[in-house]
Amino acid sequence: MNLLERIRRFPYTPLQAAIHLYVWGSLALIALYLFTGNLTANPLQDIQQRTGRLAIALLVMSLACTPVSNITGWREPLKRSRALGLYGFMVAVIHILIFLDLDNGIAWDFFTQTVAEKSYILLGMAAFLLLIPLSITSFDIWKIRLGRKWKRLHQLVYLIVPIVVFHYALSVKGDIFRLEGNILRPLLYGLFVLLLLVLRLPFVRRFFTGLRGGMRSWFSRTTGGMRSTPAAQASRHASLHARRGEGRSA
Repeated sequence: MNLLERIRRFPYTPLQAAIHLYVWGSLALIALYLFTGNLTANPLQDIQQRTGRLAIALLVMSLACTPVSNITGWREPLKRSRALGLYGFMVAVIHILIFLDLDNGIAWDFFTQTVAEKSYILLGMAAFLLLIPLSITSFDIWKIRLGRKWKRLHQLVYLIVPIVVFHYALSVKGDIFRLEGNILRPLLYGLFVLLLLVLRLPFVRRFFTGLRGGMRSWFSRTTGGMRSTPAAQASRHASLHARRGEGRSA
């Protein structure tokens, strides 16, 4: 079996392989940093922050799948949205467990005190609780059972992702409202999520669909015109004259 045949028989598309490698590679890198002592002076906090950022990135990428497909006409991202969302939920579970068990030792008195002092934790918890029904019902059997309710339920992602980004913005050292401190990354996430939500609006989606159709039409006309170059026309004329000569000789 040659290399090309092996590539064709590979069970994953390039996009699928990239998603799996990104998630498991990121988690493996965090574990490597932990065991080699390459985290900050507060390793548990560092792991919490890293897993939190990874979960946000995956949820934002899941939200981006439909706009990317609408703009480019590439259909595969629509098939990968579920995998990205489930991976995001998985990493969010790791993030929550680290906070509850490793950091606080499930000391509920200390946990409630921490929540009272840091209200952004409530936003994170609310987003996580909203993610649970979406993750459970993300499989095809639930899509069939719930029917139209499935789509309405999964539209909660339009609320969850902004909440997660806002939770992240409030958790960093800085003031998102005064644009002070270490807020560049959550600010960029917020702007990107806002753009993705705008791109999902029906009239924006129709605009890009029409634009894509117009570009295809222009490209087909252009390539058709390229086939009618002087050289091609001369070749057609020569062929026509040859056929006429053959007809006269007959």
